[in-house]
Amino acid sequence: MLVLSRQRDETIMIGDEVEVTVVDIRGDKVRLGITAPRQIQVHRKEVYEAIKRENRAAAQVRPEDMAPPTGQGAKVVDPTKPALRPTVRARLQSPQRPARPGKDEPTQRQGPVSGGSSGGSSTQAPEPPTSPPPIPPPTSQERGGAPKGDGDKS
Repeated sequence: MLVLSRQRDETIMIGDEVEVTVVDIRGDKVRLGITAPRQIQVHRKEVYEAIKRENRAAAQVRPEDMAPPTGQGAKVVDPTKPALRPTVRARLQSPQRPARPGKDEPTQRQGPVSGGSSGGSSTQAPEPPTSPPPIPPPTSQERGGAPKGDGDKS
């Protein structure tokens, strides 16, 4: 064991990352300040021993831990039967339905707007949405090339 003497506000280095500083001395008690990286755990010895004791107890396998589950929703497995894995089925893409007015997109009126009821009601089904026009390939200027034409570079 290395024994060092330090006075208040003096520091001891442990390796390159841990500093132990004497913060206060009152009678037979010394208060230490410890600066260490987060990945280094710092505990009082009695706390450290309690943690080790709890970890050892948690790692022990007891017979009651090996008992089959009981109670509501317990699943009993027959060890004589082979375990089956669930079958994975590919999802087929279902055909898309046209958008419903009021739910998926705003309603668009077709034809003239009338102030009142002037006859029968229209039973025409709405047209399905159309896909946007294809995007044209980029021009030589958009690709960063020189413009074709008069060759003037200004």
